[in-house]
Amino acid sequence: MTRKDLIQRDREWHPPAYAHDYKSSVTRSPRYALLSVDNSESELSGPTFGHSDIDPLDNNLIRNYAKDGDAIGERIIVHGRVLDENARPVPNTLVEIWQANAGGRYRHKKDTYLAPIDPNFGGCGRTLTDENGRYAFHTVKPGAYPWRNWVNNWRPAHIHFSVFGTAFAQRLITQMYFEGDPLIAKCPVVKSIPDQRAIDQLVAALDLNETVPLDSIAYKFDIVLRGHRSTFFENRPEGN
Repeated sequence: MTRKDLIQRDREWHPPAYAHDYKSSVTRSPRYALLSVDNSESELSGPTFGHSDIDPLDNNLIRNYAKDGDAIGERIIVHGRVLDENARPVPNTLVEIWQANAGGRYRHKKDTYLAPIDPNFGGCGRTLTDENGRYAFHTVKPGAYPWRNWVNNWRPAHIHFSVFGTAFAQRLITQMYFEGDPLIAKCPVVKSIPDQRAIDQLVAALDLNETVPLDSIAYKFDIVLRGHRSTFFENRPEGN
């Protein structure tokens, strides 16, 4: 590794473990100093997904759960690249997503929001990046939903992303929001991020060039895995 490859970590880029307006961060914030635990050799060399593990419909949430017709909602394409700290593509890495349906409800037994369940939408998908680090999903735009933070808090429309490294133990999780959503600026989760530029990296830009006319509108969301301007990952609040 050359000296130019070493990028200083910006410890002000990620939010603190405890944020006053984000109520559940009280129980999630550590009371003692964090410990650094090295991965075992088996964890670092564990099995990874290959193309033989991916079904052609795995990245099409409109159809991969459907039993009687397509999923209901605004049809969208979410695409982008997975990059390292020097903007180099990360090929053949597993990208997973999960989300609420168009009404803002998850297919989960503990989700009791009043919006109906779509019988043709499971809300999960996965794909592998290509040789240029590119990925794409076909899905429906998720709806906003209320959550029990304060009396009248609503989560903006978002999609959860999971990116795996070279083994199962190397997993990063984040969320993607949609350009122009007024709820982003109101969300206590988003407001816990101290740098507006970091928030902007979580917002997918409208991409009319990739839109399919009369079918699906597109949004572009690039994920930067490391470096002082990496995408904020929820399971790595201490940095990257």
